[in-house]
Amino acid sequence: MSRVSYLLVLTLLASLCLGSVAAASQTARLGVTFTPNRLGQGANVEFNTRITAPKGEVPSPLSKLVMHYPSSLGFEVSGLGTATCSEAILESRGPRGCPADSLMGRGSVVVAIPIGPEAIYEDATVAILRAPQEGGVAMFFYLDGTEPVDANVILTGLLSEDTAASASEKILVSVPTVEGLPDGPDVAVVQLRATFGPLGLTYYERVRGEFVPYRPRGILLPKRCPRGGFRFSADFTFQDGSRSTALARVPCPMRSK
Repeated sequence: MSRVSYLLVLTLLASLCLGSVAAASQTARLGVTFTPNRLGQGANVEFNTRITAPKGEVPSPLSKLVMHYPSSLGFEVSGLGTATCSEAILESRGPRGCPADSLMGRGSVVVAIPIGPEAIYEDATVAILRAPQEGGVAMFFYLDGTEPVDANVILTGLLSEDTAASASEKILVSVPTVEGLPDGPDVAVVQLRATFGPLGLTYYERVRGEFVPYRPRGILLPKRCPRGGFRFSADFTFQDGSRSTALARVPCPMRSK
């Protein structure tokens, strides 16, 4: 083997090794819960994701999250998001400026802000609101952080059919780049919790000229539980080009005697 060929082989092997290390630089976990977990009834569905990196490292910033869930769950008939909120109003006034009937759920997020070899962590609240779109269910995830980085970030989400898997649907969440401290790396998401459902929500409907408060039904669980329970998965795409997949399962509820 010539010297040039030898160097080319070494370069190829090095790139493959670096690629495998980058793909394993962070891992993700997924947890899903139904509250209450009663078949044939409305429920709150909570997604809890956690991203970890090797000890002493900060995960690469998240750029996209795709949540896959069974199509038997009635997201589109949940009664959530009967009104919409525009991005312009959300940017200028926050969730308080949006119609009460546009709120679909709430959550929280934990982000890591790298500072040199270390990182500081910040908690932020999340409001999930229905976004205007024809022929689909679009949503905004409004992140409100105050300290040490005072910033409001809007993530966009879209609920659609999952063409890659039968009997499945998905929520695609696009995560914009969020700058950290001046001249520092971008902010990295390490935990995201999102609850879709009527918990803490109050809607209003017009009855005989008056607005009457009510609580939306929530995510409708099917009357029958699939064998092995309800299966979920989440695909994570990171800024460094790596990816990770996490699986979760909600067991079938126990039958009452």
